[in-house]
Amino acid sequence: MASKPGILTDWPWKSLGSFKYVILAPWVVHSIYTLIIKDGKERDPVYVLFFPFLLWRALHNQIWISLARYRTAKGNNRIVDKSIEFEQVDRESNWDDQILLNGILFYVVYMILPGVAHMPLWRTDGVLLTILLHMGPVEFLYYWLHRALHHHYLYSRYHSHHHSSIVTEPITSVIHPFAEHLAYFLLFLIPLLAGFFMRKSSMAAVFGYISYIDFMNNMGHCNFELIPKMLFSIFPPLKYLMYTPSYHSLHHTQFRTNYSLFMPIYDYIYGTMDKSSDALYEKSLIRPEQLPHVVHLTHLVTPQSIYHLRLGFASLASKPYTYKWYVWAMWPVTCCSIMLTWTYGRTFILERNQFNKVNVQTWVVPKFKIQYLLKLGNESIDSLIEEAILKADKRGIKVLSLGLLNQGDEFNSYGELYIHNNPKLKIKVVDGSSLAVAVVLNSIPKGTTQVLFRGNLTKVAYFIASALCQMDIQVATSRKDEYEQLNTKLKNVECESKLLLSKSFTEKIWVVGDGLTKEEQMKASTGTLFIPFSQFPPKRLRKDCLYHTTPAMMPPKSFQNIDSCENWLPRRAMSASRVAGVIHALEGWNVHECGNTMFNVEKIWEASLQHGFRPLTVPT
Repeated sequence: MASKPGILTDWPWKSLGSFKYVILAPWVVHSIYTLIIKDGKERDPVYVLFFPFLLWRALHNQIWISLARYRTAKGNNRIVDKSIEFEQVDRESNWDDQILLNGILFYVVYMILPGVAHMPLWRTDGVLLTILLHMGPVEFLYYWLHRALHHHYLYSRYHSHHHSSIVTEPITSVIHPFAEHLAYFLLFLIPLLAGFFMRKSSMAAVFGYISYIDFMNNMGHCNFELIPKMLFSIFPPLKYLMYTPSYHSLHHTQFRTNYSLFMPIYDYIYGTMDKSSDALYEKSLIRPEQLPHVVHLTHLVTPQSIYHLRLGFASLASKPYTYKWYVWAMWPVTCCSIMLTWTYGRTFILERNQFNKVNVQTWVVPKFKIQYLLKLGNESIDSLIEEAILKADKRGIKVLSLGLLNQGDEFNSYGELYIHNNPKLKIKVVDGSSLAVAVVLNSIPKGTTQVLFRGNLTKVAYFIASALCQMDIQVATSRKDEYEQLNTKLKNVECESKLLLSKSFTEKIWVVGDGLTKEEQMKASTGTLFIPFSQFPPKRLRKDCLYHTTPAMMPPKSFQNIDSCENWLPRRAMSASRVAGVIHALEGWNVHECGNTMFNVEKIWEASLQHGFRPLTVPT
């Protein structure tokens, strides 16, 4: 929102929320009806293609968003280093409003101007006319409109909304108040209307011109430099005819320079070109990939979770992962992603963060949870994890933490397999189990005297049970096999006296892992608090009970560049395994934390608190 919002700031359909798309429904339905019912002579391809073109624009923008987020996470050719936070993601989540507006205006213009119908596919003179009118009137008028928008009156009421994003993402290009978008539409309408009235329009000119605007807008705000220097060497005047991402980035950091739309020539003419433009361009081109100190290695969760990744839909990634009913419409993409995970053999970079001079990256193994659980292609998954560890070791990375099922007992003995296979590893492999134990123990309310233990028993579960017994808290289990396993594992007189076999389900605190059934949850008394020690959360079946998150902590505010949620965790929360890798690097602990051994629980907990990490509050 602008600092002093003016008239026509909000979009007319803002109150409709996600139902705003119904505005286009009458035209879309009618165009589909026309396509199906009318014959070739009566059917107008221009009218029919409007809706597919709007979908193409949305896809085009999404490709740029994903590409820019991937490239800026890698770090090479990145322009601005500052952090992107949730506030910016929320502000830019309505980027599709401008596509919706353009769609409405397209259909209205089609109804008003008879010359729009039945345009030819291509007309050379029309295409040339569109190019010339853009280079002349459009670029010139935009330059002066843009300068006017930086006048304090208009800037505070409109354009400051756009400049709230100092570090730009591709879609920042279309984040403007409603009134500002109307002005831009009228400006870009000049070449199109000229073509209509002069009867030189073509589908290539109309759709090509709008796609060109989208391309240049996205490119100029992508925050990484991708225009090769060779182009300007071959054709030097190009520097006046095409801007670069670094050129426009200066406009967002300096504000009073580089006003031009896509052609810097007007900045040169009127003396508003930033003098550091060339230097920043050169610097960005040669900027190497940023090497992290810590890598967190995770994997995909469900097929639908690809849209919740940071490289997917930014608005979904900025919220804890939950199933969205409308994702079913993306089933072709979902099916392709499933097939791709069977064949694709490389991890990819998802995210980068920085904290206290420690660079952190998140890498993703392109395999879904179901592939781990069903043991489908265990050897290929194993090789991917080991390959990632060896790659990180070769690059001099200090710590690699294993997230989710990458640290499974049956799968790789909590990561010990990779240490055994590669005894000369310099990188330290961390499963985060000690911090997970600490988080669970500190999530149990003070004054608790008895807890119900339920779920598949893991290394973390055994250590939690042992610690609870030593804290003089009784550990009850509802299953005899679990009781016997705990009794055998915890060969300690104090622990044996604290283990109970209970069928009452009256305990108010349940410490649970994978394997908790629906029937067992329904037996819990009202107000029961479920505290999971597993990597995945239990299904929330009871509205009258409380559910804690899986082991996680909140990082300090100085932990930079957190603009997406880690799976189902709340905003800014980080899984215990991810935090553990950062703590190991900050403390310089030169030890592995994997296999059946456990790092000092109290030591890593105290270190986490000292570095500003805090436990998540118990849900209410």
